[in-house]
Amino acid sequence: MASARKPVIVSKFSRDWFAGHAGSDFGQQEPELEILDLTGKVVRVHWGQVKWVCYVRDLPTGSSDQANPERLLRKRFSIRPRTAGLWLRLTLNDGDELEGLAANDRSLIDGAGLLLTPPDTRSNTQRIYVPRSAIQSLEVLSLIGAASRKRAESSKPGGEQPDLFGGQNESDQAR
Repeated sequence: MASARKPVIVSKFSRDWFAGHAGSDFGQQEPELEILDLTGKVVRVHWGQVKWVCYVRDLPTGSSDQANPERLLRKRFSIRPRTAGLWLRLTLNDGDELEGLAANDRSLIDGAGLLLTPPDTRSNTQRIYVPRSAIQSLEVLSLIGAASRKRAESSKPGGEQPDLFGGQNESDQAR
């Protein structure tokens, strides 16, 4: 059974960060992001200060995680991704660039932010939520997965199969 609260690391534009647990349905309907930190206190941060929220496998425990708590080693894809979705490049308000895969649905237009799959899915960070207020520019690099469906549909035969043996039909072959 899935937990109602997910482990997250929240990065702010001030280069400050904190770890805790977020509800599974948080969004920007509220003026502030509400996180239950590791000591059990409720921390509220205004959405304008939030750079991104990383859903992680493990929360940072030691001092070695202070510089890069998300353990997000790559922010760009080294090759074209193979997973279906929209390959996006975001430039954030502080000039930082981030690439990721987003679902090709209405959340790109209507949502309060973007939920991305990062380039390195084997790292600690599983998903990244970037609020719309943190995005300076967004570039769609590619649509992954839709081309193979078009190719499969166009390879279907359009009409009847041509006769291979010079016009003989089944009744002629039976005699």
